[in-house]
Amino acid sequence: MKKGFLHTLLRLKQSVFTFRELMLLWGGTDRATAKARVHYYVKSHELYHLRRGIYAKDHEYDPFELATRIVSPSYISFETVLGATGITFQHYDRIFVASYISKEIMVDGHPIVFKTMKRDILTDTTGIEQRSGYAIASPERAFLDTVYLNKEYHFDNLAPLDWAKIHAVLPIYGGIKRMKSSVANYHALSGKNG
Repeated sequence: MKKGFLHTLLRLKQSVFTFRELMLLWGGTDRATAKARVHYYVKSHELYHLRRGIYAKDHEYDPFELATRIVSPSYISFETVLGATGITFQHYDRIFVASYISKEIMVDGHPIVFKTMKRDILTDTTGIEQRSGYAIASPERAFLDTVYLNKEYHFDNLAPLDWAKIHAVLPIYGGIKRMKSSVANYHALSGKNG
């Protein structure tokens, strides 16, 4: 595995790749040759096939990378972020992803839920953190994404939220009166002044 094309993959922190990314990484390789090499590496267990056109270096890949490679642009948000930061107490096995489509799929034992966001919101990087191999919403952005898609949502614990950050991100959702009103109501419920 350490020779040739795969040697390039070993040096990268990224653990999940699309076929298109592999072709770009292996610059100068035509599609047929790249396809034949990928097929060979999968057959010899040097690449792990996850889904049509999506591969991992091995079985120890990051599921968040997988989720955001399936649909692009996309980022981890909603209950995945809210649960991890203690804003909701309900545990979900599913990975929630903001994208331009809505669907639920299972890939390699990982249930992934894609929720539709308007493209101008989806592509605005305010409140989005770039991590190694994927993008993830801040707790404040995940909160606002959830409020945007749900008129009434029960948040278990609003204490971790930074309301100044919420108000900094809020303009990307446009002039939606409902959003401003909902945020004001949740802010009042939080008991925080700032």
